[in-house]
Amino acid sequence: MFQDLHEISDGKIYTENDMVRVASRDCEGCHACCVGMGNSIVLDPLDVWRLCTVTGKTFEELLQREIELHAVDGLILPNLAMTGEDERCAFLNEAGRCEIHASRPGLCRTFPLGRIYEEDTIRYFLQTGACKKSDRTKIKVSRWLDVPEPKKNRQFLLEWHSLRRRLEEALAAEESEETKKAVNMYLLRLFFVTPYQAQGDFYEEFGQRMAQAKKLVQGR
Repeated sequence: MFQDLHEISDGKIYTENDMVRVASRDCEGCHACCVGMGNSIVLDPLDVWRLCTVTGKTFEELLQREIELHAVDGLILPNLAMTGEDERCAFLNEAGRCEIHASRPGLCRTFPLGRIYEEDTIRYFLQTGACKKSDRTKIKVSRWLDVPEPKKNRQFLLEWHSLRRRLEEALAAEESEETKKAVNMYLLRLFFVTPYQAQGDFYEEFGQRMAQAKKLVQGR
C-alpha cells in the first residue's frame, strides 16, 4: 500500500552533502535492524559482487545459506537470508556484529535512510522509528553511506533502478508465464550468476552487461 512520505519520515529530503541524525556510535549493543527483516533486504549486482568477493563464494554457493531468491514486482531477485529461530541475518555473528560490515549491501549502508530516485540523482529521506537507537547524532549523508567511488555508484544505482522499473512494466503486461520465466532466468545469469572478473572494474563490466540488457528491453 502506498504511504505518504510525510507519514514515514521527518518530512525532509536530504542530499549527500546534508547532515542527518543517523549516527549511532557504531550501533553499540544493538542489531535490531539485522533480525526479522524477512526478504526485504533486496540485493543488487554490486551487493552480490561484494559478497562473493569478501566470502570467496560463488552466487550459487551463497544461495545455500546466506542469500535467497524471491519475486519483487515480477522480477526474481536475491535478498539477504534470515536464519534460525530469531530470524537473524546470516552474516550476523553470535556477538550481534556484522561479519561483512565493510562489504555490507547498499540497503544496509543506507538504513535508516530511504532512497528517492530522480532523473539524474538520488536523494534521501529519514525513516522515523526505523532505527531503535535513541541517542543518534548528526553525520554527513555521504559519510554515512561510506561508498567508494560515489559518482560511479550513484550512476550504477540509477541505471539499475531504471532497468528494474522498465522490466517490471514489461513483465506486468506480458501474458506468457514461460516468457516471464525466460526473462528472469536471463537476468539472473547476466547480472548475478555469471562471475565478474576478480581483478576487474565492477562498474565497467556492469556497463557492458547493462548494454546487453537494454537490447532485451528495447526488443519488448
